[in-house]
Amino acid sequence: MENIIRIENLVFEYKRDENHELITAVNNVSFEVEKGSFTAIIGKNGSGKSTLAKNMNALLLPSGGAVYVKGLNTADESKLWEIRQAAGMVFQNPDNQLVSSIVEDDVAFGPENLGIEPGEIRRRVDDSLYAVNMYEERKKAPHLLSGGQKQRIAIAGVVAMRPECIILDEPTAMLDPHGREEVMDIIEKLHEEGITIILITHFMEEAAKADRVIIMEKGRVALDGTPAQVFGHAEDIKAMDLDVPFAVELAQRLRKRGFSIPAEIINTQEMVDYICKYK
Repeated sequence: MENIIRIENLVFEYKRDENHELITAVNNVSFEVEKGSFTAIIGKNGSGKSTLAKNMNALLLPSGGAVYVKGLNTADESKLWEIRQAAGMVFQNPDNQLVSSIVEDDVAFGPENLGIEPGEIRRRVDDSLYAVNMYEERKKAPHLLSGGQKQRIAIAGVVAMRPECIILDEPTAMLDPHGREEVMDIIEKLHEEGITIILITHFMEEAAKADRVIIMEKGRVALDGTPAQVFGHAEDIKAMDLDVPFAVELAQRLRKRGFSIPAEIINTQEMVDYICKYK
């Protein structure tokens, strides 16, 4: 498979205070992201996951190593526009990403800045709003929407720019359970349509929906594999002060009681289906 993002020995350092003490947020990280894949990156606060995400979009530039998006080095200022067209970014707080007083104008903002002709912008705005189930709200003011609806508009604004990859930095962190479910449904739908998804999250149930899970700890990659492979290291994950999906925890407890629960069962619906079948 073709790789859309390649990270080579990435190091990112920042100054903590006026004494110029350097803190290493990302420490010698290397991996590649396949085009069309769905990767979840999880870790505690301060593990480096959000810093890593911003390096993928050239919002931050490496202190060492390199990041390539579609073969373009993020340190090359002349390629910045192309890089951000290829890899769009959705942030934790949608209010920081919404710029217009009308929903459809906000979604049109990105394509307008790309110099897209008006007829194509209209098509992109409509298609993007349909994609996130917000077309009926297109004439509303964003401040009248719920948190989940605002986040869907922020996603629509990125989708309208037609990126091949969308990086979402904890997009559900500020939402209630219903809002989180709404946004995750949209993310899964976009992935099914062929968009590469990189989801930064601290919700294990969200990570379990990805093709691949990367766990960050102290700026390094601690675990990397399919959800079943990664969550198979439940004790190691707990040692990092992280939770595991409810289904993984339940499976562990059932195995201790003598039940043979397959290792690939990692989400609640799979567990329900298996228990019903077992009974």
